[in-house]
Amino acid sequence: MAIIEDRLARMGLALPATHPYPNPNRTACVRSGNLLFLSGHGTSRQAMPLGCRQHGKVGAEVSEEEAYLCARAVALTMMASIRAEVGDLDRVRRVIRLYGMVNSAPGFERQFAVIDGASDLFYELWGPEFGRHARAAVGIAELPRRAVLEIMGEFELHA
Repeated sequence: MAIIEDRLARMGLALPATHPYPNPNRTACVRSGNLLFLSGHGTSRQAMPLGCRQHGKVGAEVSEEEAYLCARAVALTMMASIRAEVGDLDRVRRVIRLYGMVNSAPGFERQFAVIDGASDLFYELWGPEFGRHARAAVGIAELPRRAVLEIMGEFELHA
């Protein structure tokens, strides 16, 4: 078993199935040289791993703790897309940047704590040198299909 997937298994986690994109004008990942750019991965289009909520506003219908779990689940879906694109998560050298959008109720200001669900998982898997990344976490008034959150990512691959 690959190193990263072995770490996931020891944590009791597994990658979910990837989902097809409904339109041929977009894809889950685009590779340019040794960089991999991930489209927004969110909670609304398929049943999520870890039993997390798919829909709702954080700070009203979804608690911060539930949203943190959603971000962790979205990170798993991102990794499933990476594996589908490059064949093995060990091909990822480092996590470069995450951009997290949280479907926020008025007054909710802890988007950073929600997106930590994804950041913490990448940090745990790739360690402090290659898992630490640049990041933005913003509140959004609405997301497609009332998704709880959506995360885009950029990853460096081994040459």
